[in-house]
Amino acid sequence: MAAYFSLWWVWICVALALGVVELLAPGFIFLGFAIGALSMAVFVFVMPATNVAALIAMFAILSLIGWVVLRMMFRRQSSGARIVKRDINDG
Repeated sequence: MAAYFSLWWVWICVALALGVVELLAPGFIFLGFAIGALSMAVFVFVMPATNVAALIAMFAILSLIGWVVLRMMFRRQSSGARIVKRDINDG
């Protein structure tokens, strides 16, 4: 039983590594995976899983949920680009 509890720190290391990758390649792509890994760390710490396939499936689901939430949160931000509707040369 103690072996399952020792896996939570691996998920935290994966979350930190994915967070660093997100800093190097911004775009909120790896941040969803980092949120999924951090959620898995909490999940494994609180309730140990029995097999690796269930852990990977849970990680995929939590990462997808994290990515969708990030997309919804940052969807309304504009890029600040101005749309030109009139040509400067037209009188």
